[in-house]
Amino acid sequence: MGLNKKKAELLVLCVCVLVLCSCGRQKPESRNHLYAGVACYNKSDTFLSQFIICLKEQFDNLGSDDFEVSMTVRDAAGSQRTQDDQVKELIAAGCNILCVNLVDRADPSEIINLAKEKGIPIIFFNREPVAEDMMQWDGLYYVGANAEQSGVMQGELAADVIKAGSMADRNKDGKIQFVILEGEPGHQDAIIRTENAVDTLKKQGIVLEKLCCGIANWNRAQAQNRMMQIISQYQNGIELVLANNDDMALGAIDAYKKLNYTESALPVFLGIDGTDAGLEAVIEGKLAGTVYNDKEKQAQAIAELAVSIIKKGKTAGEGTKAVTEKTGDVNSKYIYLPYSKVTSGNAAGFLDKESKAVK
Repeated sequence: MGLNKKKAELLVLCVCVLVLCSCGRQKPESRNHLYAGVACYNKSDTFLSQFIICLKEQFDNLGSDDFEVSMTVRDAAGSQRTQDDQVKELIAAGCNILCVNLVDRADPSEIINLAKEKGIPIIFFNREPVAEDMMQWDGLYYVGANAEQSGVMQGELAADVIKAGSMADRNKDGKIQFVILEGEPGHQDAIIRTENAVDTLKKQGIVLEKLCCGIANWNRAQAQNRMMQIISQYQNGIELVLANNDDMALGAIDAYKKLNYTESALPVFLGIDGTDAGLEAVIEGKLAGTVYNDKEKQAQAIAELAVSIIKKGKTAGEGTKAVTEKTGDVNSKYIYLPYSKVTSGNAAGFLDKESKAVK
């Protein structure tokens, strides 16, 4: 009996050793493998869907024989609760860095706590958490663009069109009657883009009369429906439409098209983001202009920052410093990339830039 017992104990010990060795082989060294878990607020968002394609390209480019890079994307479809659960799943699946595009920028605490508990850094992107939340832990970063700059540039583009004598002031009353199509209610970028576009127009000496502000949640179909309601109220009285993104600007154009308005009766339309459809609309003369949100450079910054963190175990400030010369303005935990104005004269160049970036 004693001999059999010893054999049994030895057998159990061997099995344990084999299991441990097997686990060791399956789990990659943390410095040789980057497994990025990407959580996005809603992939039906045109800009975001194009952004994710750029991000995958950047991660793929940074992989090598001795450094494996993989990426898993989860779509919260506009639900913060769903996104919280998806982050739990990504962590459980073995992600060693998280890239998070928040559903609710004011409610990141659960995600931060989950990541902090496991020591997994987070790179927030596109939707910036409030400053207080970013200070909860030194493993938090943000990559994006300055919303104020996009609003200023949109206002400058609108002012240039109006000053060029493009017949924007159709009723010749010395004022520009305008409509705002805004993103989500209370969303920081929507508010900042709107305020700065309008303030810039005023500073440029343009006299404005605001007719209406409609919420369309960054969505083209919603913008079309909302704009049809606004047109029914103001008819030919609308001379300028400022939209917080290209999709909503294009939705406004769709509304006029559906109502069979002639080209001479259309207002001036301007968007923000420089999506493929937005750039094509500028080239075709449907949009007077847009503001390019540099998703290629932002995706590059995220990927390079993630690699720097995993390879070198950098802290927030050191990690951003490692990529700042290539990517843009950096301030400890933050990397901001500049916007660019897009007109009919340079829109084709931005489309060409996108096609090259995806190749």
